[in-house]
Amino acid sequence: MTKSLTKWSRKFHRWIAVPTALLIPVAVIIKLIGDPQTVAAWEQLDKVPSILMLVMAISGTYLFLLPYIVKGQRKKKVASEAAETSAVRRKWPAGS
Repeated sequence: MTKSLTKWSRKFHRWIAVPTALLIPVAVIIKLIGDPQTVAAWEQLDKVPSILMLVMAISGTYLFLLPYIVKGQRKKKVASEAAETSAVRRKWPAGS
């Protein structure tokens, strides 16, 4: 993964966290103590916190797994470089 993708996904995750953290308590308060008109109006927007939570879960999972993904890519790269180095050493003897 590129560093810019990682940087932007972290920023995106942080910016989505703010409205999510604000909308969930607002939704609970409206459902508990809101008057019927407010509750009816909120029912139209009720899916917004759920969608934000889904986006947070997906981006959070990516950010959680990112170190393991990078570690696996690094191991593959080191293994392929070691194989190339050993192939070059076998091709050219040290005593020549």
